[in-house]
Amino acid sequence: MGSILEAMRGALSLIASGDATLAGIVLLSLKVSLSAVFFATLLALPLGAAIAVTRFPGRRALIVLLNALMGLPPVVVGLVVYLLLSRAGPLGPLGLLFTPPAMVVAQTILILPIIAALCRQAVEDAWIEYEEQLRSLGAEGMRAALTIVWDIRYSLLTAVLAGLGRACAEVGAVIIVGGNIDGVTRVMTTTIALETSKGDLPLALSLGIVLILLVLLLNAGAYFIKEAAQRRYG
Repeated sequence: MGSILEAMRGALSLIASGDATLAGIVLLSLKVSLSAVFFATLLALPLGAAIAVTRFPGRRALIVLLNALMGLPPVVVGLVVYLLLSRAGPLGPLGLLFTPPAMVVAQTILILPIIAALCRQAVEDAWIEYEEQLRSLGAEGMRAALTIVWDIRYSLLTAVLAGLGRACAEVGAVIIVGGNIDGVTRVMTTTIALETSKGDLPLALSLGIVLILLVLLLNAGAYFIKEAAQRRYG
């Protein structure tokens, strides 16, 4: 019990002192995860909205597949990206393996289905309400889909945050494609795993505390933004 309390005191001391190592790991984690969410959102929102408002052969199968990919195993994604970016792979000449961009690619692939599936459900629910009105205005297809996305943009924050949460908590894929290199590709989750195995509990605990606080702050911010928007626009 005493060792745990000592480790906790050490963790709080690292946070309070603004330890440079801790800060560097946190900043890299945010850079990688936020970049992945940005790219995934750009692709996922139009995709999910298009599936929601259009009817085509195989649509149900695509929806089932999209929902299934929400549980895509991270290590499998990491392995696929590793093979693509390795020297023998088709993208090997780019030299991205064991770099932050490789981690962004892996996380983007992981969270894209999550954001797309949640977006599809939200847009489909809104489409039921707005379909006749949009058709009367001549909005169909992608134009109608993007109109709904814009109209429910604050509600879609939930989908984006779900993707961000998955990205921030990711370990397997980023270790495979990033290599967990100190000062280069070592992020919060991989550092927590490494330092815990080494017995350096203060650093692992400090990163765990920061990770939890970041998630809480992001979700609280999204909640208040959504509440403010609902009060403003009714």
